[in-house]
Amino acid sequence: IMDEDQVMIDATDGFESFPSSSRSGGRFIESSHTTDDTLPWVEKYRPVTLDDLVSHKDITSTIEKFIDENRLPHLLLYGPPGTGKTSTILACARKLYGPMWKSMTMELNASDDRGIDVVREQIKNFASTRKIFSSGFKLIILDEADMMTQTAQNALRRVVEKYTRNVRFCIICNYVSKIIPALQSRCTRFRFGPLELDQVDLRLNHIIQNESVNLTPEGRKALLQLSKGDMRRALNILQACHAGYDVVDEDAVYNCTGNPHPADIETIVNTMLTEDFTTAYSNISYLKTIKGMALQDILTEVYNYLEVVDMPANSRVYLLDKLADVEYKLSTGASEKLQLSSLIGSFRIGAELMQKQ
Repeated sequence: IMDEDQVMIDATDGFESFPSSSRSGGRFIESSHTTDDTLPWVEKYRPVTLDDLVSHKDITSTIEKFIDENRLPHLLLYGPPGTGKTSTILACARKLYGPMWKSMTMELNASDDRGIDVVREQIKNFASTRKIFSSGFKLIILDEADMMTQTAQNALRRVVEKYTRNVRFCIICNYVSKIIPALQSRCTRFRFGPLELDQVDLRLNHIIQNESVNLTPEGRKALLQLSKGDMRRALNILQACHAGYDVVDEDAVYNCTGNPHPADIETIVNTMLTEDFTTAYSNISYLKTIKGMALQDILTEVYNYLEVVDMPANSRVYLLDKLADVEYKLSTGASEKLQLSSLIGSFRIGAELMQKQ
């Protein structure tokens, strides 16, 4: 029978006999490059530094100046989705703390429980402690803070004031009106507007080259139009189209997103303006069924079409007013059939107004 020392020596020899690349550390290092292929492009191409951000240079330069002078205030970043709010603050965290940025930041978003108990316990505990051997402040990122309850926001305002010596808060939201005024007044506010289409196009060029996407000029135009200044939406549409189609053209983009094709919208508008009510209703109902279009999507695209088509001012005003009525009634649960009838009737009256001009 072997003694315990011999058993331990044999066991360690067994472990040493494995090649270093097969250990868990080696596997993670070796596979770190291959896992990038499975990542969504939104995360794979998320900007790492402030210089990588393609938009809102005025905001990023201001925040960079705050960091360089070590005078970073509490921040409130607000604006539509996909405009670079989270990417900006994560890039700031990397600039502030370097490779150890994750240990110095606490990020909570809508998927986390952020009620009053979390504010009193987790956030308060993180804010009230300092890291050993590190000077300066820590960073708490509250993403999608407009989803926090009023009581949690009220509890947070005292925490923001009390622990300013140890921590800086960055509050990110889509609707600044849902943040209580007391919290707003404690932060420096920056608004992130929708990206310019040329800024989205500039970033897309880099990704298209890296991923070898076969994107046609018509497909690019449709992609930029559907993105509406939202970089996240543009990347998700591009990745979905690349996975489903060898050539990403205009049809591929509209089929992939489920949005009505511009040619179909033009057909619908011309039918409503020129055909009699019964013919127009049957034709549009048939087109809706064949193409799988929802009336809500048709309304949005008809509105965009009316913006560019040439028609008398009084007819345009009348039609836009009726479009708003139909959209509101749909949102309250009204029948699509009745609202389609109302829409066609409105266009017939609009067509009569045009003839009187």
